[in-house]
Amino acid sequence: MRIAQVSPYDFSYHGGVPTHMANLSKELSRQGHEVTLFAPCSRPYTAPDIGELDLVRLGSSVPVTAADSVSRISMSVRSALHMRQILKNDHFDIVHVHEPLTPFLGTMAGAFSPCPTVGTFHAFREGFSLGHMAGRPLLKMIADRLDGRVAVSDAAKQFAEKYFPGDYRVIPNGLDVSKLACPRPRPSELRPEAINILFVGRIGEKRKGLRFILGAYSTLKWRYPQMRLVVVGAGIPDRDSYRIMGERGIDDVIFAGPVTDDELPAYYQHADIFCAPNTGNESFGLVLVEAMACSTPVVASSIPGFQCVATDEREALLVDKGDEYALAAAIRRVIEQPRIRREIVANGRDRVNSYSWDRVAHQLTDYYHDVMSTAKVGDIATAA
Repeated sequence: MRIAQVSPYDFSYHGGVPTHMANLSKELSRQGHEVTLFAPCSRPYTAPDIGELDLVRLGSSVPVTAADSVSRISMSVRSALHMRQILKNDHFDIVHVHEPLTPFLGTMAGAFSPCPTVGTFHAFREGFSLGHMAGRPLLKMIADRLDGRVAVSDAAKQFAEKYFPGDYRVIPNGLDVSKLACPRPRPSELRPEAINILFVGRIGEKRKGLRFILGAYSTLKWRYPQMRLVVVGAGIPDRDSYRIMGERGIDDVIFAGPVTDDELPAYYQHADIFCAPNTGNESFGLVLVEAMACSTPVVASSIPGFQCVATDEREALLVDKGDEYALAAAIRRVIEQPRIRREIVANGRDRVNSYSWDRVAHQLTDYYHDVMSTAKVGDIATAA
């Protein structure tokens, strides 16, 4: 098949959707399909590795803040019209739009694609979405225009269905299981004689929950003097995190900064415990799955996006979000109860195989064929 993959998010910056698209497209290409990526790209390089894939660069982006996160999206109508013209002229078999309700590239591709179109809904939000409600009449027209809808998890499906009812196929994010499991040298920040607790995430975003692992660490480090907290991710700590470190005299946290996709598996592999204290708005627990693939025991918040990939007491220990004392107690259990540790590691390894890219890509291509067999092509302007 000739497949167009459309991203509203800038490929010059690290992000969940661009990384997902790059890895999915490389797997589709490996399976023999011809894939073209469409995305804003404000710098000469791409943050996700796209290998030899064809990328149509659609201008620059602007930062937009939503749900305690910053996304860089294109607001250029000109770029959107340019993309539309290419889609019209190049005769793709299917167009796959990631976040099809995100302006302008997502909405333009969703509304005006000249061939069968699938939209993947990655997002999850707790509570009320003012943006979805305010733009619902127009966004519903675009959603209804899609020939197929994919959600990356049950949580993402429930969120999308709340505002735009319809038929959604749940197909999860994927990962390179063999790459993650391949042994790597120990990073210098992770000492072999220490109990190394690992946090991975954009540390300036409150929803990643850095302040809660800092609170738990301040409780635990006096019981386990050899414990170290290693923080991997871009940004600077938020105000609450700085306050906790100052008030509790925490001056030994190791901030490793951002690492590349090739470097990250080594941190998972040599950590004693991976901790994800996120507070919400996560559609899929990719970091949990990455840790599972590296045989690292997981302690995480019990939020919908994480519950989609891990069951409490099976693949992870899940605790109430925002509870640093429950987080500390779960970490203690993993340290002091080897049986619990062995069980969640073994169960995690079993679970992770269902997220391998070859399986995910095959699920998507099967869905592409289903959509292509039933699609009625015609854009909103024609329908109106």
